[in-house]
Amino acid sequence: MKYSIAFLVLGILFFSCKESPNKTEQEQTKLDVLKPIDTNEIKKAAPEKTFRSFEGLADTTFVRLVDFSDGFAYDLRYATKNNFLKEQVYDCAECYTRAKTAKALIAANSDFHEKGVRIKFYDCYRPNSVQYKMWKIVPNPQYVANPKKGSIHNKGGAVDITLETLDGEELDMGTDFDFFGKRAYHDNTDLPKEILDNRKLLKETMEKHGFWSIRTEWWHYNLAAGSNDKVANFKWPCK
Repeated sequence: MKYSIAFLVLGILFFSCKESPNKTEQEQTKLDVLKPIDTNEIKKAAPEKTFRSFEGLADTTFVRLVDFSDGFAYDLRYATKNNFLKEQVYDCAECYTRAKTAKALIAANSDFHEKGVRIKFYDCYRPNSVQYKMWKIVPNPQYVANPKKGSIHNKGGAVDITLETLDGEELDMGTDFDFFGKRAYHDNTDLPKEILDNRKLLKETMEKHGFWSIRTEWWHYNLAAGSNDKVANFKWPCK
């Protein structure tokens, strides 16, 4: 009986020690996502808008862009059925990125504002579970990245964007978002000068701030410093 009790105690200690690293890992994951500002509480506290600072935040922390700037516009298509999938795959519309991506976007947008335009988002960080939803609808790597490997959207380092005037009028880029054809290619120069100039403004400014494009999609930009981050699957809260 004494030996049985001793083994029982040792077993409890073993499993307690084994479980603690997992708990620590989960807690660390939660710390990597900055809790969004409650806009209702801000309105109660002060009539003027309040924005967060990046001071003290790790570059890999996930942040909600609207908490740091109100200089952008949003048309987050995958939170609607107005996309090439014809399905809503986000529960609600939010634009999250890594902190380093957000910093670069805010800096690029400052340059755009000087030219009388601003960034408008179609898509930002995409949870890997959503990537699986998209893959189930369109299991073709030509259009949707395989979720087993993930995309830079799943890492918080990619955005799909266009430009609009500060009055809300979209610049003509030649095609709609997620148009899959040669007319959307960067190296297609058989387009009106206005369209080529608009794409050039978008591309050169984004590249100046550390982003790179892909040849077949004028709207897609990856932060070079974000390509080596881990694929993530956190889902933002919906109200």
